[in-house]
Amino acid sequence: MLITLAATAALLGLLFVGLGLNSRDLPSPLVGKPAPPFTLEALEDASVTLTEQDFIGEVALVNVWATWCSTCRSEKPLLMELARGGIPIHAFNYRDERDSALRYLSVSDNPYRTIAYDPKGDAGIDWGVYATPETYVLDAQGVIRYKRIGPLTRQLLLDEVLPLVEKLRDEQRRSEGRRVASS
Repeated sequence: MLITLAATAALLGLLFVGLGLNSRDLPSPLVGKPAPPFTLEALEDASVTLTEQDFIGEVALVNVWATWCSTCRSEKPLLMELARGGIPIHAFNYRDERDSALRYLSVSDNPYRTIAYDPKGDAGIDWGVYATPETYVLDAQGVIRYKRIGPLTRQLLLDEVLPLVEKLRDEQRRSEGRRVASS
């Protein structure tokens, strides 16, 4: 009886601690690792195949969105600002209907350079997607350097995302400068 009581108390304690955690603050095991490979159709043209290589080569964001996601719509103006400011944004259209996504983009702005269509969420699973929206920062080599679960906010961009993008761009410029100097 005492063992059962102790086990129940321990389980309730873990549950209480777990409920107090913010899922947006969960560390991603992918941060610091190369972007997971994928092969998907482009949203705009099913005859075009995209892979993780299409997201690599410069510091960029990867945004996971869907038309059924209301918070995705609310963060879109910030993504538009970032795109107009010269930050490349790639995307996964996640567990969505192609026609709905294309219609949505045709009546509103499109901040994305490349959109991979992930109707079953297979690539999303490999990327560790919990929910939409999610945003990743990739360095020029395709290493995930940051992950945000939930919508971006202006404050989050100012405090975390933009400083990281600038730091990674500086690293990329220094690396390219060393390559030029050594050749």
